[in-house]
Amino acid sequence: MSITATELKNNLGKYLFLSATEDVYITKNGKVVAKLTNPYQDRVEVAKSLFGILPKDADLDKAKAERLGGE
Repeated sequence: MSITATELKNNLGKYLFLSATEDVYITKNGKVVAKLTNPYQDRVEVAKSLFGILPKDADLDKAKAERLGGE
């Protein structure tokens, strides 16, 4: 959900309640400036969603070298 800073200011309680179940993005002048989120979200589910993204033969040192522009 995305709301303006003015909307947040006028209805803070409502958006604090909603942030328990979904991220609330706050915009100012059309640009996202903050995110209101639940600090106790299920971290295990987030970690599980990341499994399988990296290939099994991924090499951390090689990836760092490529990112830094050398091998």
